[in-house]
Order: sequence, then structure tokens, then C-alpha cells
Amino acid sequence: MLGCGLACGRCRWILPLLLFCAIVFDIIALAGRGWLKSDNDSQESSLWSRCTSLGTCDSLMEYEWGKAAAAMLFCGFIILVICFILSFFALCGSQMLVFLRMIGGLLALAAVFQIICLIIYPVKYNQTFQLSGNTGVTYIYTWAYGFGWAATIILTGCAFFFCCLPNYADDLLGNAKPRYFYTSP
Repeated sequence: MLGCGLACGRCRWILPLLLFCAIVFDIIALAGRGWLKSDNDSQESSLWSRCTSLGTCDSLMEYEWGKAAAAMLFCGFIILVICFILSFFALCGSQMLVFLRMIGGLLALAAVFQIICLIIYPVKYNQTFQLSGNTGVTYIYTWAYGFGWAATIILTGCAFFFCCLPNYADDLLGNAKPRYFYTSP
């Protein structure tokens, strides 16, 4: 698939398109209110705050883990935007192909930041607010949290492909000779 996809000049824009999708997913995760919700609608939480059905909202930035989770997701987002911009330059010309592995490494770093955020948040949230002790209520991690994981999965896949692309530089530039899998006897 990789060699076949690189043979087509317009297919090189699939990776920046995937990075753009990851940017959109991260924006949804950063701005979304539905990271955690109770089944009886008594509580809803985002990355930034925790709100109850009584209309009171408490900032999660008062807790060190809340600051760390927000910072990790935001740092991953900033690295993703930088890689998105660099990917256009790296895929436009043959002299810029040396930056592909650097972009892949940065994307892997962004994915690590986001994975840390997406693990810190539910663990520390549960410990801080003792959700497991509330037996009558079920808590569900919802759509905004899921968009954070979707962006992280896309980042991981793109990091792999950006690291592998320099091995197929001739295919990417259209300089490779055709390979035949079947030869007549």
C-alpha cells in the first residue's frame, strides 16, 4: 500500500490532510464540554472545569494534575500545528525530504504528550472526586474525550508514515523504475 500510494503524485497530500483532521479533533477536545458526564446528568466535566446540575462550576486548574493534563494536550496540539505547516514544505520539493523524519519524530513526541494527558485526566479525576465511591451513579467519558483519543491515534499513525517516507524518496518523487511482480519464464 505504501509503495502504491506514493506512486501517485496527488496521494502525498493524504498525510497533511490527516494532520488537519487531527488538528480539528484536538480543537474539539480542547474546547469540548463533554469529557465526563454522569448518567443522571448531575455532573458534567471538561478538560477545564467541573459543573454540577445545580449550576456551580469549579475550575480544574486549581489542581496540579488539571494543569498538567491541559498543558500536555495543549503542547501536543502546538507541536501538531507546527508539523502540519512543516509537512507542506517537506512534501513540496525534493530538497525538503530530509525533514520528513524530523516531522515524524515531532509527531511521535506530540502523541506521547497527548497519551499522557488522556491517561492523567481520568486517573487523577477519579482519585480527586472519588467517583468509584458513588455506587448509584455511572460516569461516562464522552465525545470530547473520544476526539482526543482519535487525534492521538492519527498522530501515531502519521508519525510512523513520516518516519518511513524517506525510504521511498524515489517513489515519492517519481524517479523509481517500475517493478514487476510477475516475470514470464
